[in-house]
Amino acid sequence: GSDQSTVTGSDDPGRRFCSCNVDVVCEAQEAQAEDSEPDYEGLPQGASTSTHMLAGAVAGIMEHCLMFPIDCVKTRMQSLQPDPAARYKNVMDALRRIVATEGVWRPLRGLNATAIGAGPAHALYFASYEKLKKTLSDTIHPGANSHLANGAAGCVATLLHDAAMNPAEVVKQRMQMFKSPYRGVLDCVGAVWQREGPAAFYRSYTTQLTMNVPFQVLHFMTYEYLQELLNPHRLYNPSSHMVSGALAGAIAAAATTPLDVCKTLLNTQESHTLSSAGQSQGAHRQISGLVHAFRTVYRLGGLQGFFKGVQARVIYQMPSTAISWSVYEFFKYGLTKHQHNNMRIQHIKGEV
Repeated sequence: GSDQSTVTGSDDPGRRFCSCNVDVVCEAQEAQAEDSEPDYEGLPQGASTSTHMLAGAVAGIMEHCLMFPIDCVKTRMQSLQPDPAARYKNVMDALRRIVATEGVWRPLRGLNATAIGAGPAHALYFASYEKLKKTLSDTIHPGANSHLANGAAGCVATLLHDAAMNPAEVVKQRMQMFKSPYRGVLDCVGAVWQREGPAAFYRSYTTQLTMNVPFQVLHFMTYEYLQELLNPHRLYNPSSHMVSGALAGAIAAAATTPLDVCKTLLNTQESHTLSSAGQSQGAHRQISGLVHAFRTVYRLGGLQGFFKGVQARVIYQMPSTAISWSVYEFFKYGLTKHQHNNMRIQHIKGEV
């Protein structure tokens, strides 16, 4: 027994004191690690995709629903030859006149179609973006953020988002137009399907992608760049998410307005505009693609026609993207913290 105590130094009070101190420090560090905030940028393995999808769906629905009246104004202001009663000076003038002449609920027509489409569209959008961003960043620039990876992930996420959202966009924009003839969402879907066929719901898909791919590349790269400046440690910081999202959305929205005007024309197929433009009767009266839409916009509105509704688009996108990122990051943080706490409880039960 005496030999063992000599080897371990247990008979030395100084060594016993040091050994006790080390044990206390180690226990304190372990307790601190358990109580520390979870890294919500690095979600628990196996649960990350579902977390991103749920957070993305909630963010998308809230974003579109809260900003829907401004979206209605944007659609009307992008009309190439609006009815005299639907010519507006600015966004606030448009909202005031729509409510005064058409009723308080008129700016919300088509909201249900948007909510139905926005949930799955944004779930795919954020889940695919987060997954691809991490995979590509690890390949291109291991251990660091890669702007190229952010842009590429944004492109793929847009393909999936627009595939889910495009039919809802067609229905929504037709119901938003002045003197829209449809009684509701189902009536609009049935009328478009019967008169123009199922392809009408994806007539603007290529234009939507042509617009949204550069939009999302600018959006994601600007957001990630601003996060590096405002939130370098990538903590949950609501103000930085809001500011970064708003600025990223404004820049991307202004740059892609010409394509948005063409998309609106393809979705709404303004019959009176096509008639006044001298289009022939029958099927040829339909605007069939991006090139045709560009020519029509230029013939009827000149270069200024490509920036119709730019003010409404920026005003819509700034709070819209700010809301989207803020809600998304909040839910991602909250869900991750919940998962982290559950894992701790299971770990404690396992030790017991």
